[in-house]
Amino acid sequence: MSDRRPGHDQPDSRGRTGLHRTGLDLSGNPDVRVRDVEVTSDGWHVLRRTTFDYRGRDGEWTTQARETYDRGNGATVLLYDPIGRTLLLTRQFRFPAYVNGHSDGMLIESAAGLLDGDSPEDAIRREAAEELGVGIGELTHLFDLYMSPGSVTERVHFYAAPYVPADVAGGGGVEEEGEEIEPVVIGYDEALQLVADGRIVDGKTVILLQWAALTLFG
Repeated sequence: MSDRRPGHDQPDSRGRTGLHRTGLDLSGNPDVRVRDVEVTSDGWHVLRRTTFDYRGRDGEWTTQARETYDRGNGATVLLYDPIGRTLLLTRQFRFPAYVNGHSDGMLIESAAGLLDGDSPEDAIRREAAEELGVGIGELTHLFDLYMSPGSVTERVHFYAAPYVPADVAGGGGVEEEGEEIEPVVIGYDEALQLVADGRIVDGKTVILLQWAALTLFG
């Protein structure tokens, strides 16, 4: 039976169709059989409830259901000055952190953003220019990580790249999207201390700083 709601068989406000079919064709795991996909919210991003059969280690099949939040994939970059041993980060208000116990919601983070149809490399170059006013030259790909695999589908592509402080100009984010992003230059040693004392609490940024401790400034 055809469901004529927007985002299913009719394009929604972002031109999407087939939102209720994601996952039905999965076949990589013989112990999982997807039975049904229900879109429970299809605003800017998509929340689905998927029912599937799962075969456990004992060979028994059970029927389970999981909600997944699909906001697309993203990319992030650690911008570093190898001569001055500094990092170029962002500072911005994050309401989800604020409403969940962060004192003022102002988080120090690495530059990042959703791919929005671009390749990961193009996306992070775009975000670095928009947020920090930096044109990235050589990019080093580090790894791709699922940041919250229990409920969020997003896979984040991690990069590192050198920057020259004198070349930083502009930035601040995209005003039409409500972004107000402050570029922050922090010494590498200070950044590690900010992690230790709880002033840097963004997961992707902590991961990048740990990579830097092992690889970059060790």
